[in-house]
Amino acid sequence: MAHDHAHSHTPDRSTERGALKAALILIVAFMVAEVAAGVFAHSLALLSDAAHMLTDAVALAIALVAARLASRPASGTMTYGLGRAEILSAQANGVTLLILSVLIVIDAISRLISPPQVRGGLVLIVAIAGVAVNLLAARILARGSGHERSLNVEGSYRHIVTDLYGFIATAVAAIVILTTGFSRADPIASLIIAGILLHAAYSLLLASGRVFMEAAPAGLDPDQIGRELAAQPGVVEVHDLHVWEVTSGFPALSAHVVVRSGDDCHERRRQLQQMVAARFDVKHTTLQVDHEAAPQRPLQIEVPTHE
Repeated sequence: MAHDHAHSHTPDRSTERGALKAALILIVAFMVAEVAAGVFAHSLALLSDAAHMLTDAVALAIALVAARLASRPASGTMTYGLGRAEILSAQANGVTLLILSVLIVIDAISRLISPPQVRGGLVLIVAIAGVAVNLLAARILARGSGHERSLNVEGSYRHIVTDLYGFIATAVAAIVILTTGFSRADPIASLIIAGILLHAAYSLLLASGRVFMEAAPAGLDPDQIGRELAAQPGVVEVHDLHVWEVTSGFPALSAHVVVRSGDDCHERRRQLQQMVAARFDVKHTTLQVDHEAAPQRPLQIEVPTHE
């Protein structure tokens, strides 16, 4: 029997932390201005966007703390470190998006029934500024996280992107109000924003839930991995195969492999680990390799003869 681990660590999060910090400062500064404008203009769409920007700020702050925790090395009872703090952050972001969307829907329905007078010009100016601010924040997060975002940063990024869509909807509503005087365009825009938030919440909760339930990472098929392992030279059987994701960008695999009697099980294990890393990009593997039972000779009993 042989055990071995090929360790793979999550990418360096230092650049992600810098991007999260810059985006947080930008969002908080604009949120304060938007709240004042929303109150003055009597615009639910603006206040909805401001509330969403508040959740953006909270999400970015939580993500920043989670990224710091995740960068700490494994120690004591936390043998994988605190990497899943990022997944907790992503799930918290999903929950806040879900709650916020429900609150916006309730208020929007009330304003559809009894629409207030909305200052369309001010709403349009703030909405256009909001589009610019969120485009900049999204660009900061996208460039600061590289090609593959952690689920933690992905949660914050989706907050920003849904806010961007919300500002676009608010700008359209403001144009409708200015050109037609149709004040109900404001709560209708809020309902569109709520729908975008619900979609983002569902995606985040689904992705973070998969990690907590230790499902195989998206894009990795355990059955295919099992077949590939079983098809390698010298492998007789593969069972107890598990593929899961410790945290974003940290897939792991364990399996019990039976090889032919007389094979070099240590060399076979190294070959299997190299194959899994090359074909499936899973570098943290734990393989228990045993030899198949040697065939036993049939028991021969000699019966004495009497002369």
